Amino acid sequence: MRKADLVASISEKTGIAKVDVLVSLESFFKEVKGSLAEGENVYIRGFGSFVVKKRAKKIGRHIKENKAMEIPEHFIPAFKPAKIFVEQVKDKVTQLPNEENND
Repeated sequence: MRKADLVASISEKTGIAKVDVLVSLESFFKEVKGSLAEGENVYIRGFGSFVVKKRAKKIGRHIKENKAMEIPEHFIPAFKPAKIFVEQVKDKVTQLPNEENND
């Protein structure tokens, strides 16, 4: 499902115009990004948490030059689904749509 599909689905189910749904969705994304950029996690009960994770410094390799280089510690955004969300997905999904049964 793409963002356009999500907007269409929400619009259809709620009766809200697609433009208004899109504006709301974009505002949500902007707020989550802004909060994470400031180091503040976002918790949505029953859905999950958008968090900032710290990656320790490590030694990497520059492939073209074949040289070792240090990658400094940095922070990345991550999503951790809520327990109830994980359970709902486990109960509903038995096989991914693009997987074929090779039995």
